Formats: sequence, structure tokens, C-alpha cells
Amino acid sequence: MSRAVLLESFGGSEVLDLHEVPTPQAGPGQIRVRVTAAGLNPMDWFMTSDPDTAGRFGLSLPSGFGTDYAGIVDQVGAGVTGFAAGDRVFGGALSRAVADYVVIDAAGTIAVGGDAHHTPDGVDDRTAAALTIAGCTAAAALVVVNPGPGDTLLIGGAGGGVGVFTVQLARLTGARVIGTGSATSADALRALGAEPVVYGDGLADRLRALAPGGITAAIDLFGTDTVRVARELGVPDERITTIAAQVDGITPANGANAAPGAIEEIAHLVAAGRLRVPIAATFPVEQIRAAVDLQAGRHVHGKIVIDL
Repeated sequence: MSRAVLLESFGGSEVLDLHEVPTPQAGPGQIRVRVTAAGLNPMDWFMTSDPDTAGRFGLSLPSGFGTDYAGIVDQVGAGVTGFAAGDRVFGGALSRAVADYVVIDAAGTIAVGGDAHHTPDGVDDRTAAALTIAGCTAAAALVVVNPGPGDTLLIGGAGGGVGVFTVQLARLTGARVIGTGSATSADALRALGAEPVVYGDGLADRLRALAPGGITAAIDLFGTDTVRVARELGVPDERITTIAAQVDGITPANGANAAPGAIEEIAHLVAAGRLRVPIAATFPVEQIRAAVDLQAGRHVHGKIVIDL
């Protein structure tokens, strides 16, 4: 037997419980990973918040929880190449990652069968467990707006889990980055390479003062306020994207559409010390409810990771 966080009804953190479950076995074309760390994302609790939302993601009860994982391959099914027992791996397994073991299709995707990537030397498991969803989402958003030298990119909600990656990857393109956040997030944003600006009423005026030459592209990581302000400042719709809202005329970004190899590139940037992944807090799996409550408050600067 092994442990897994399961939901027997959809709802908030109060429905999350740690259960003993039969240890899964790897079948043909699959690997089994002994999970050591699982990273949390807002999508985890959003997907499981109510039956209608869960249904849109193909989830049914009883359901697991969490998507990002890192660990060690401990079982390899027939026909699998490229992975061996003892390999360190990370990846995504939709709404089933917070468990002692996860079975992954070697040729799968995050949403269908899960996916796995080799963890580079120099990247610890907690960090690896924080990469997949946020990293892929950031990469996909940057493809839409395509920043580069000469651009001034506005990132709304820059201090969150996806923002950590988006800011740094944008800076690596040579773009100037301005990130919105609370007053208390200013130091964290500066540490990532962004110029902080407080969100809320008067944002457009603050941006005019900070960037008199104008904003040339914008990514809204939280809702639609950054989209509205970017349009007010004359940013064309084709250089604006969202990840958490649909806006007519704006192309949304989805981590599932990240370019092949994007997450491996991010992992290697981390290993090379060119991309930093702040871990805001870690929790033992027994404290899953407290971890989700902290993240759901949306004021954490960095990633939250569950230790298994």
C-alpha cells in the first residue's frame, strides 16, 4: 500500500484527505515514479472546486490532486526506452501527482497519461517539482507576445508562480520588464529582474510615468485588469495575452501548447544558474490542506511544494 491525496467530493481544501491506496504498477509503455516532491499550482484547486469545472478537465470522483511532480523512476514497463530504474525525473500528471507513486505513460502528455523528463544534475527535486505547469505556461505566453530587445513588457500578477518564470524568461530575451504586484512584492519582483509597480486604481498613470516611451507588449497572469490597462496605453491586441481569462480579440496562452522542448530548456537554464525558482514554502503531505489554503490566498511570492 502507499499514500495519495484524494477527493471524494469536489470543493475547497476541506475535501482533501490523505488515503492509503494500492500501490500502482507500471504496465507496458509506462514508468512508475516514486514521488519525492509535488508542486502546487492554482489550476490544481481550480479544477477540483466544483463538478462542472472538474468535468471540463475530464476529472471524476474519486479524484487525485496536484499535477507537478518530481522523483525517481522505480519501475519500468515493457517496451519503454529512454528511462531506467534510478533515473531522476520530473513532469506533470493531471490531478494525481500528490501521491507516493505515480504511473506515467513514457510517450504521454500531462493531460493524457502524464509526461516525464530527465531532471538535470544540479536541480533538486523540490525545484524540479515546481517547473512543469508554471514553466510551460510562461513559455507559451511569451511565444504569443514575442518580446525582445527594445520591448517594454508589462506583466500583470508578476509575483506569482507563473510570474517567476515569465519575468526571468522575458529578461533573457533582452526586454525591459515591468511587473504589477502588491506593495509588499516589490523586492521580490526586483530580485527577478522586473521593475515593480503597484496594481489597482491609477495603474495607467503610474505606467506612463515609469515608461514614458510606452508599453509594447503585455501578459496578464491574473485576470483582465492588465489587458484593460495595456489597451488604454495603446498596446495592440496581437501583443497581449492572458492565461486565466478569455478576452475577445486577445489570444490566450495555454501551457499545453508550449513548444516541444520548452520545459527541458527551462530545466537546463535552472541547472546553469540562469533562472531562479523561489520556493516560498514547503509542507509535508499530511498538511496538504494548509498548503492549498496558503496558495489560494494568491499572495505567495514563488512556489509551494509538498514533500512526500
